[in-house]
Amino acid sequence: MVQNFDRAFIQRWLNEVRRICPKTQQVLSHSILTPNCFLQNMISLWCKEHGVELPKPVWDIHGEKLAEDHRLHMRSLLYKLSLSVSEQKEAAKELRQLTKRIPTFRTLFGDSEVIQLMLRPLSPGTASVDPELHEDLITTLLNLSIHDNNKRVLAEDEKVISLLIESLKYSGTVETRSNAAAAIFSMSAIDANRHIIGKSGVIKYLVDLLEEGHPPAMRDAASALFKLCYTHENKGRTVREGAVQVILGKIVDHVLVDELLALLALLSSHHMAVEALVNHGAVPFLLDILREKENTSEERIKENCVVILCTICFNDREKRREIGEDEMVNGTLYELAQRGNSRAQRKARAILESLHVSQASTS
Repeated sequence: MVQNFDRAFIQRWLNEVRRICPKTQQVLSHSILTPNCFLQNMISLWCKEHGVELPKPVWDIHGEKLAEDHRLHMRSLLYKLSLSVSEQKEAAKELRQLTKRIPTFRTLFGDSEVIQLMLRPLSPGTASVDPELHEDLITTLLNLSIHDNNKRVLAEDEKVISLLIESLKYSGTVETRSNAAAAIFSMSAIDANRHIIGKSGVIKYLVDLLEEGHPPAMRDAASALFKLCYTHENKGRTVREGAVQVILGKIVDHVLVDELLALLALLSSHHMAVEALVNHGAVPFLLDILREKENTSEERIKENCVVILCTICFNDREKRREIGEDEMVNGTLYELAQRGNSRAQRKARAILESLHVSQASTS
């Protein structure tokens, strides 16, 4: 049975009486103290709900701070990850909860050796790992990646990236795949990390997840790709993995239209993306979307459509002619130039001016 004591008093007891439990009088196998973080949280919640000021933490007799408690607790959990599967699962679940709820706990993992200890249960053959254990450890990685100082350490660790790739391919829980993509998104907030992650081959598996995943996982995959594609080289890698065709197919099916058009607009600045857009019939499709979306709440969708059309117009003469022919019949861009948001108006006017110049040069 678990016993809870005030840290300062139990520490004094252990120092004075040695390794004997004050309640059972049994000899203890060790005297390492483990903070009960959940009880601390419950006490904090109760104090908040009842308007009671939470007492300040009591320093132990050695002046150690709560951070040291967390460090000791982390070490005990890392040790558990080397034991039986049931103990690994228990430790992984607690690590997941602690790294989610306690920001200071995340700071303890800014060392590659600590991360390697945490990932011991995830061998290269990830499919053989207990699905619940796998999910909890990958989610813990996601929680750790939230802390800015951890982002670079995680991205530069080849085992971390390899495990995230394995998790994206993994046929386990949807949440495992989704959180692996979310961790990549979080780590990609740093420019240097985008280069490292882009070279790892992860983009292929993000595109695969976008094509075949469940909506939550698809959203995380799209977000990760969007962040990675801030780097120009990653735009080319994403296009080469067939992302343009996948994105257009999802938009046709009315899946994540807003998010995917934003990604497509970002990709369209790469010449390979323009070629792929043209080859897959994007021009009439985008013009149709502009005509369908009349609701002002969907202004961002129209904005991204016209951004893509503008890029195509300035890079493909034949498609510029096709856009001009459509404009003469429907006046879609003229309407957008009058009523769209500021960026959509600017892009629509740029296309109209280009069409006017082309017509003048051929007349």
